[in-house]
Amino acid sequence: MRPAVLSFVFLFTARLFAAGHDLVIYGGTSAAVVAAVQAKKMGKSVIVVSPDKHLGGLSSGGLGFTDTGNKAVIGGLARDFYHRIYLHYQKPEAWKWQKQSEYGNKGQGTPAMDGENRTMWIFEPHVAERVFEDYVKEFGLEVVRDAWLDREKGVKIEGGRIVSITTLDGKTYGGKMFIDATYEGDLMAAAGVDFHVGREANAVYGEEHNGVQVGVLHHGHHFAAVKVPVSPYKVPGDPKSGVLPRVSTEDPGVKGKGDKRVQAYCFRACFTNDPANRIPFPKPDGYDADQYELLLRVLNAGWGQFFGKFDPIPNHKTDTNNHGPFSFDNIGYNYDYPEASYERRREIIAEHRTYQQGLLWFVANDPRVPKKVQDKLREWGLPKDEFTDNGNWSHQLYIREARRMVGKFVMTENELRKKKPTPESVGMGSYTIDSHNVQRYIKPDGFVQNEGDIGVSTNGPYEISYGSLVPKEGQAANLLVPVAMSASHIAYGSIRMEPVFMILGQSAASAAAMAIDGGLPVQRVPYAALRERLLKDGQVLEYGKPKPVPSGASK
Repeated sequence: MRPAVLSFVFLFTARLFAAGHDLVIYGGTSAAVVAAVQAKKMGKSVIVVSPDKHLGGLSSGGLGFTDTGNKAVIGGLARDFYHRIYLHYQKPEAWKWQKQSEYGNKGQGTPAMDGENRTMWIFEPHVAERVFEDYVKEFGLEVVRDAWLDREKGVKIEGGRIVSITTLDGKTYGGKMFIDATYEGDLMAAAGVDFHVGREANAVYGEEHNGVQVGVLHHGHHFAAVKVPVSPYKVPGDPKSGVLPRVSTEDPGVKGKGDKRVQAYCFRACFTNDPANRIPFPKPDGYDADQYELLLRVLNAGWGQFFGKFDPIPNHKTDTNNHGPFSFDNIGYNYDYPEASYERRREIIAEHRTYQQGLLWFVANDPRVPKKVQDKLREWGLPKDEFTDNGNWSHQLYIREARRMVGKFVMTENELRKKKPTPESVGMGSYTIDSHNVQRYIKPDGFVQNEGDIGVSTNGPYEISYGSLVPKEGQAANLLVPVAMSASHIAYGSIRMEPVFMILGQSAASAAAMAIDGGLPVQRVPYAALRERLLKDGQVLEYGKPKPVPSGASK
């Protein structure tokens, strides 16, 4: 080994062993918990510093109708999570509000419960949270909750590596390695790592479906799905009367060009139609019926798919998602969220809650809503036994994208669609490339339209590069980022699924442990050794024939 390399390794190793924990994980998402479990399994000391009180992010926050794609490529601890869900629902006491035989077995194109492989992909929020808490107890994970990174001066960096992070309560956590497992990429950004917010122009990475997508109408979440054109004006057809709420008057931009807008957020709400467990939808403070005039026009035009994404989960409950031209996605009200202050983010989250609860109140109570729709919605309400400390409403807004690292390797639609090879696979995705709407604008003909909703096939599972989990050379030599990872907007639209975050969380923790053992920056972890470890732990790194993977995590 050359003297310069020996000197670098010596200095890097010396700094590593001056630290506190082996691994500090910032975030409370599913990836955070899985990464902590993997670190423990590899004999490392680990602490999870979580701004959230509830662990699991969206996986325990209402997204129980899992976006799986091809389940054969979900291995390792991610598969173990869904195995533990399966074991829970084998217990008779798990079916409090419904007989198991009544539930059926419908998932996203494949069975929700796979008895042969002992996995279950559809579940209630509180059950997912219980599984994450079981990991904490079983593996003795050290977790600090309600601990918010001081984003201004709370990241100490020496010699190109993070030494410690400090939270707003003044507590400091030192580590040899760090993982940013937040949806927002807050630690990554505070550490000075390159990132991007919004849509890149197609020209940046040679893509087809990035940037502004004016005139592209995929899925049915647009106003062309309504039988008649819908006017955005207070007096239909009269621009002088003013524009209705929730419609932008800005120019939508040129097709294929980049912008700073991000796809819409919503809450993945959990509803029930069981009277014994049902609470009527509440009327939120600040309710304003005028906010839903556009929805009223859609419903009165005969659009009949309001209940299209009331997806069934056990015990007469739903994972309810956005569906249609005007629905639960709060289009255009999140652009500043990714880089906003904590205070501003809380305002945005509260506004989203008011919007979504107000929409439910409006449809269930406003006399102008078609009676058939109104009567059906009144059969639903919030479940008494979910989110009991938050007014029975999800504690996690669906942050579909925020910051995205610009790392050592950037995943683009070209890798997902197999137009270019992917180096050094550390896991796989397979879900459709999927962006929700980004803006609602007025077309030149004077009618309203949504823009940004994209659905493109990946033509089967695809590999995700190790380089997309680490910063560029010279930036944060001991940081891995498995959630706000390095991908273009349109590629992230597929990668951003909860099973994939768990997969990448495990791979990130494995790499962190190997970097510690080798005294190396994360950018120089030898891939051959990492690959061997990942395969040993049941990760699926390429797809041919489905491979058997372990279904139980052990200490």
